[in-house]
Amino acid sequence: MASDPELEVRGRLVRSLGALREMLPGSFVERQRQCGKANCRCAGGKNLHAECQLSVLQEGKPRTFHVPSALAEEARRKVGMHKRFQQAAATIGQINLRRFLRRKEEKERGTV
Repeated sequence: MASDPELEVRGRLVRSLGALREMLPGSFVERQRQCGKANCRCAGGKNLHAECQLSVLQEGKPRTFHVPSALAEEARRKVGMHKRFQQAAATIGQINLRRFLRRKEEKERGTV
């Protein structure tokens, strides 16, 4: 039986999803800000503090969570996993749509 390249791609994508189980939704945001202390290095508007945040929709409302610097790279990586998950899901959906439309067309022509 001849192999179907679309089925191979879809199978590879489905199998790869397990590696993304630690994904986080939303966006990882790193911004610069002043802390508000009068004698701090950031008081003049230069040499600002880095602040990392995770921005997500939770129960339909935008929420922002502080991410400690010790967890920043982990959060960035896990948000990246979610982006890869979305891309894989979109590709799988497009493959399934093409296959469905081909079967529909074959059925309408009576070739099935």
